[in-house]
Amino acid sequence: MANFTAKDVSALRERTSCGMMDCKKALTEADGDFDKACEILREKGLAAATKKAGRIAADGLVVAKVEGKVGAVIEVNSETDFVAKNQTFIDFVNACADIVIKENPCDVEALLASKIGSWTVKEELNDKILTIGENMTIRRFQRLEGDLVSYVHAGGKIGVIVKFDTDCASKEGFEEYAKDVAMQVAALNPAYLCKEDVPADIVEREREILVAQAKEDPKNANKPENVLVKMVEGRLNKKFYQDSCLLEQPFVKDGSMTVSKHTEEVAKKLCGNISIVSFVRFEKGEGIEKKQDDFASEVAGMVK
Repeated sequence: MANFTAKDVSALRERTSCGMMDCKKALTEADGDFDKACEILREKGLAAATKKAGRIAADGLVVAKVEGKVGAVIEVNSETDFVAKNQTFIDFVNACADIVIKENPCDVEALLASKIGSWTVKEELNDKILTIGENMTIRRFQRLEGDLVSYVHAGGKIGVIVKFDTDCASKEGFEEYAKDVAMQVAALNPAYLCKEDVPADIVEREREILVAQAKEDPKNANKPENVLVKMVEGRLNKKFYQDSCLLEQPFVKDGSMTVSKHTEEVAKKLCGNISIVSFVRFEKGEGIEKKQDDFASEVAGMVK
């Protein structure tokens, strides 16, 4: 006869968030010992995590948040968008972001070793994998300090934090300006802050491409080399730098001026100084090769 009651099963389920049958089996295995049953479920979580580790987790959630002068952007991946909308999963990602802000772990391994209550982040993650039934991974995070503003797009598809050097942070109008800049980063995805940040080899490669294109254009057949060089430099400034550098991009709300010029205008209006120091932009799943389902082949395989 089992040394536990239905109330014990419910209490274990409330404590661990595991399924009712999993809780019942754990209590049976533990002969009614509540703490031992918790440990059994944690071990099952680890086994589940190991089993699912090979499955591609390219969906998930990006959280960007700022507390005072410290902010964090973090990406936690799941296999499906359905899980990314699960409140338990959302709460876990936010809790991880809070740890990054407060404890400043040096890398993902250090974050996994940090504590959420009485469990480590890794144990919590394994528990979520057991409970929800999907592979999940903490992919990356970045922590910033200073005058910061955060922006999250499309419910966690993109997360941005922009860092400013300013004496206008507390002035009316600055927050709206800063949010506009963060939204610009989310929408246009600049690779660099300014021209000076672009590596020389990247610029040279782009220049070579533009030179080759210019020479192939029949309209430029009789133009001297120095004219072609000027054309290429103009295209570098007009196209490449505008696409790649935040400060050179046309401001999304007023294309007649760049982000740099808009920043100058806002600083003048607020009677202070504003400069954009850096930004971080995470987009969930970027760079992860997603599994492509071939339903026709799958059905054909089933009927063989």
